[in-house]
Amino acid sequence: MSRAAVAVLLTALLVLLGVPAHADTAAFTKVSEWSGGYTGQFTVTNTGNAQLNGWTVGFDLPSGTSVGSYWDALLTRTGDHYEFKNREYNGTLAPGATATFGWVASGNGAPQNCTLNGKSCAGAPDTTPPSVPTGLTVSGATGTSLTVGWNASSDNTGVTGYDLVRDNGSPTTVTGTSTTVTGLSPNTSYSFKVRARDAAGNVSAYSSAVTGKTTDGGGTPPPPSGTIRFAPYIDITMNTPSLTSAASATGVKNYTLAFALGDSTGCNPAWGGTIALDDQRIINDVRALQQSGGQVVVATGGAAGPYLEQSCGDTASLLAAYEKILDTVKTNNLDVDIEASIDIPKVNAALKQLQQARGTTISYTMRVQGQDYGMDPYSIQILQDAASRGLNVGVNPMLMDFGYSGDWGDAMVSAATASLAQMKQIWPGKSDAELKSLLGVTPMIGKNDSGMTTTQAAAQKLHSWAVSNNIGFIRFWSVGRDNGGCPNGQVSPTCSGVSQSPYEFTGILKY
Repeated sequence: MSRAAVAVLLTALLVLLGVPAHADTAAFTKVSEWSGGYTGQFTVTNTGNAQLNGWTVGFDLPSGTSVGSYWDALLTRTGDHYEFKNREYNGTLAPGATATFGWVASGNGAPQNCTLNGKSCAGAPDTTPPSVPTGLTVSGATGTSLTVGWNASSDNTGVTGYDLVRDNGSPTTVTGTSTTVTGLSPNTSYSFKVRARDAAGNVSAYSSAVTGKTTDGGGTPPPPSGTIRFAPYIDITMNTPSLTSAASATGVKNYTLAFALGDSTGCNPAWGGTIALDDQRIINDVRALQQSGGQVVVATGGAAGPYLEQSCGDTASLLAAYEKILDTVKTNNLDVDIEASIDIPKVNAALKQLQQARGTTISYTMRVQGQDYGMDPYSIQILQDAASRGLNVGVNPMLMDFGYSGDWGDAMVSAATASLAQMKQIWPGKSDAELKSLLGVTPMIGKNDSGMTTTQAAAQKLHSWAVSNNIGFIRFWSVGRDNGGCPNGQVSPTCSGVSQSPYEFTGILKY
């Protein structure tokens, strides 16, 4: 008998015995919350014994609360009633499997009258607690923080979070299996224990407690010594060129390090997501540059993930990741390069707290939609939210890979000018000079991914515009490409694709 036939007979037998094929659940969680809104998430779990083919979660929101941006589902709204249907990639769930979707809410009201495929989201009553978390460890000590991690618990309907307790105090909710606890005192021991929680509110017993100790040093980086007006990007995961060799060859002592991402454990920063943040090759190179009077900006995000802004489940853990980067690199300059969707309120809340605590210089690097349009609508949403929170950010449109006509140098200038006009709408109270001081530009030298070419003449045209308008800063992608190693027009991470002398674009764009 074939497997398919066995599956059909088993399903029929379950029906005859009165055993439901599906007793699925949909559990709601507020991932983060602030005055006037929150980020909400539903976890759909197939608690039955047959494959679930498609799901629709419906609920009502009280007056004054509405859904804004959302992800991983399709939304249909009728008045205050919302129905989220699975996307093509997350609708089929094997027994025990889960799918999540989420949204950003305006207002703080929680979903009511929840249904999953027309039935109660609660499913059958769940009284089984998760297993006790194991493998609790404390690591990553600085003078003000400790990183606590543990092995995931198991549960019959899925674990939705963990309660972490420090020194027998009040529990803090953590959505992942690690978090960095900040605000600690230097040279001090702290005790931690953790328990698991499921969607029905069942909790496990607490794990055995473990102890960790902060270091002596405190760890707050020095403040920046003024605005960094020229800091080209360098892919720090590559062995060459080093920061010091580039500085020696060009006289440029400030660079933007790309990119700090989440490693395989999630919310833990690593270079390119794979190289330890304190890798000795990289840190020794940074220290040598700093000792010669240079500074660095650390960039997160970029064209490839995993983003810390996505991997860190809440504002506190993302803030801790940013602090770990600044403490390790000993800088107070952060660039957030957004080329994918993020939880905007969570990220801006973390950046605001970071800036309030440290005076960190922060820039957002944004996608450009067109030469006359400027930055894309999603980038504008991010900046509007930042402005509403009083977060001070530089705005760095990427002058690369966008639709244009005519001369590419003119198109880059046009896109920068359009971006400046968008900033005027976001910050109407700022003068033109103030807005220009917040604006940066970042071209991709030589051959771009989408076919256009930033020639030396195009770069000079952009530089002349930047100087005449006294904008805030210039960067470019990237130092490792600033050579004539592939003058045949190819796109490469190690050469510009055009005929040039070594570091020629650095000399043209120096600001």
